[in-house]
Amino acid sequence: MDISIIIVNYKSREKTAKCLESLFASDFSGLQHEIIVVDNASGDDLKVFQIKHPELKIIYSQNNLGMGGGNNLGLKQARGEFILILNPDTEVYPDAIKILHSYLVNHPDVYIAGPKLLNPDKTLQLSCSQFPKIYTPILRRTFLGDYFKKSRDSFMMTDFDHEEIREVDWLMGSCLMIRAHEWEGFDERFFMYFEDIDVCRRAWRFEKKVIYNPQAVVIHDHARESAKNPWYIAPFSDKLTREHIKSWIKYFWKWKIRK
Repeated sequence: MDISIIIVNYKSREKTAKCLESLFASDFSGLQHEIIVVDNASGDDLKVFQIKHPELKIIYSQNNLGMGGGNNLGLKQARGEFILILNPDTEVYPDAIKILHSYLVNHPDVYIAGPKLLNPDKTLQLSCSQFPKIYTPILRRTFLGDYFKKSRDSFMMTDFDHEEIREVDWLMGSCLMIRAHEWEGFDERFFMYFEDIDVCRRAWRFEKKVIYNPQAVVIHDHARESAKNPWYIAPFSDKLTREHIKSWIKYFWKWKIRK
């Protein structure tokens, strides 16, 4: 098996349907692949997907395991040499998966590759970043970022046109192709957020490259749910914001980053 594609669904049935349709319209010529959908105890009825596409694998989790845990559940049944982690709010261009796969096959020193992401209106979505400093989330979520724009913007790598293939610290986890060999999956201490930064940091720790490849293109309907409320209200009113803060603390504690 060449590629295993894993999608974690949580109350996102309509978006998952669009994501799947883009996959079924993709070019997989010459490649063996499988698509695994993990339902994270969302209550969504996904049987209609399997009726329409019997080859689709659906795993129903009894508990919401989070993004990392849900993907790990799919990973246990994956048979591919490469794993494509794909969020349900994505739609892949027909040649995107073949481009990422070909790049990894031809560059054995690369462990993780990700595409250029576009917003639904086809504008660029910044998806590759430098590793965060301990204060980066504060600059991104509060008025302080306006006073430290250079530091805030350098994190998101706004200084290049995003049309060149290049090494990056980490890639947004909405679409990642990863070599299955020796990959242990996501660290489930991160229920949501920072699990993509963590997996890329682990790759670099073992001198395995992470590459942004804009020749592959994926649309990502990214809502940034944890940032929808003002920073001074969100920690008290929004569960996702609290999850983001908890993952932030866990990440910096795990990697012993103090500045």
